[in-house]
Amino acid sequence: MSLTQKRILISVLSVLLIVGIAVVGLGIYAYNSIKGTANKVYEPTKRPSYVSKDPDVETVPSDNLPFTMLVMGVDERRNDVGRADTMMLLAVNPEKNDVLMLSIPRDTRTTIVGHGTEDKINHSYAFGGVTMAVQTVESFIDYPVDYYVKVNMEGFAKVVDLLGGVKVDNKFAFTYEGHSFDKGELLLSGEQALLYSRMRYDDPRGDFGRQSRQRDIIQQVMKNALTVSSLTKANGMLEEIGGNVKTDVSFETMKDLLVNYRPKIEKISQKEISGRGTRIGGIYYYIVDQAERGRIHDMIKEHQKQTQGALH
Repeated sequence: MSLTQKRILISVLSVLLIVGIAVVGLGIYAYNSIKGTANKVYEPTKRPSYVSKDPDVETVPSDNLPFTMLVMGVDERRNDVGRADTMMLLAVNPEKNDVLMLSIPRDTRTTIVGHGTEDKINHSYAFGGVTMAVQTVESFIDYPVDYYVKVNMEGFAKVVDLLGGVKVDNKFAFTYEGHSFDKGELLLSGEQALLYSRMRYDDPRGDFGRQSRQRDIIQQVMKNALTVSSLTKANGMLEEIGGNVKTDVSFETMKDLLVNYRPKIEKISQKEISGRGTRIGGIYYYIVDQAERGRIHDMIKEHQKQTQGALH
């Protein structure tokens, strides 16, 4: 992974920081606009953690304190509650100069906390919103989630258009919902980028291939955002983010992440969850056995361990 890619991925610690970095040269106006947007998207949840988290107190990161964040790309269409189309856990440990990025397959069969059913993990959002989704992920990995960031993918497409599209290197040709994607380098519009990132059934790697294409799209969008110099374009991105992002990361914490964390992160470790696909009652599920869940838990716990004692 190149240094540029590392910097781009690090910025996903907060979607808003992408814009903050992109318009940093625009002065006080940009600062006030970002602060206003941050306040607009701030949506704390009083959720009892599956493991141990005070629902009334925000965990404010300080220097060298590890934390976890669940990033959800939510597919919310008109007259549809929506599902968490993408679930990605970030485990950040600045003491180790490292971020562990764990993609959670959307079809993973697990207990939906608060719903009393075994179902696909991405259905947790449809059943109970952010609270149920976060608690279900905590139950699945047996580890607390400190923060969440939810991004409406339809709004994400508008940001792509504002940035003039996004370039990808497509590994194989395919057609999805009437749109053809040739092999090789492509310049995609926002709508095309969404379709490109959603296809999975014709991908040889299934949902893992889809996750890889989603990461490619996000990386390129962040890279393009870093070059923004137009006030009009920055304003447009702020408006789209303000209407399509929700997070329980406060503005003060975002500044702390930018100032104290981002410079220390040198490595991104991308991890996948092993399992097997099967059909139950005619429905496809991704089955992760207890041994693999234990391995994931131990990996996160070890990653977050501090020299002077672990946080969790």
